[in-house]
Amino acid sequence: MKKKLGLVTSIVLAASLALTACGGGADTQNQAGSGASGGEKAKRIALIMRQNVGTFSAQYINGVKQEVEKNGGELTVFNADTDLSKMASNLDAAVNQNFDGILIDHGTAEALQQGTQKAVDKKIPVVLFDTDIKLPGVPVVEQDDNKLAELSLEKLAVDTGGKGNIVKIWVAGFAPMEKRQVTYEAFLKKYPDIKEIAAFGSATNNTALDTQAQMEAILKKYPNKGDITAVWASWDEFAKGATRAIQQAGRTEIKVYGIDLSDEDLQLIQEPNSPWVATAAVDPSNIGRIHAQTVFQKMKGEQVPDSVKLNPVLVKQEDLPKDKKVTMGDLSQYVQEWGK
Repeated sequence: MKKKLGLVTSIVLAASLALTACGGGADTQNQAGSGASGGEKAKRIALIMRQNVGTFSAQYINGVKQEVEKNGGELTVFNADTDLSKMASNLDAAVNQNFDGILIDHGTAEALQQGTQKAVDKKIPVVLFDTDIKLPGVPVVEQDDNKLAELSLEKLAVDTGGKGNIVKIWVAGFAPMEKRQVTYEAFLKKYPDIKEIAAFGSATNNTALDTQAQMEAILKKYPNKGDITAVWASWDEFAKGATRAIQQAGRTEIKVYGIDLSDEDLQLIQEPNSPWVATAAVDPSNIGRIHAQTVFQKMKGEQVPDSVKLNPVLVKQEDLPKDKKVTMGDLSQYVQEWGK
């Protein structure tokens, strides 16, 4: 989940997806990179992912890949398909195979603290993304999750006049989600006339489709115009599912406010009468590039702060052109702060 956790070029999703390992351990390695120049042995980088779901993850991976190749390295992606025990096994495999650097995406201290400590003991540089492990000398790259939530929720409050019935889509067990929930709880206290009437959410291998089915059930439970004012989706996969359910039900008076952004999300936001009106985000490609850049800095012995925080931006439907489709690559033409 994300995140996510700043970061812009057009993305070739197929190339990104081709990187993804379908299981754990040595049998799942798919390497990418042209190797180091001048006969120097290429540095082997492992990307340990909790899951690879949706275009946000694809664009994040592509950003990692670009930076690894820029530094003459080789990338191997280990995808745990949401299984934390599998993620831990993948980390152990990367440590045992003596990778030169390890990137961890959306892990938990409970599952990965021991494996990360093993890597540190073997002097393998490790850099985290949106992961709650705290070890000296192990930097964490993170989106400002409290700010992401605040930007999207405050836009919801402005648009609704600070009142109405909302649906929250959120899932526990991810470090960025827990931070976003703290901001959400403060938001409800700040705006007592905004009422949560339903909450759901689960991270699966088909999150958007599963969310769509769950949102369809919510719409049937609240069938009348005015029953639901807005949906707050704490992840773009949630926002995609909710948006499609609302569109198919013809309930576009319900507005969606999300977190995270990808090319696919932009297309959905720009559809005529799309209920998805705003999302707070950091460029996923830039997240990937900074994540990889940081591990190369560690490998070179450079000083790196323990926290590398990326600033989010609110992207509003009203800021996007009506006569052309926008991609992540040219979003900065319409959203001034994007990519800075």
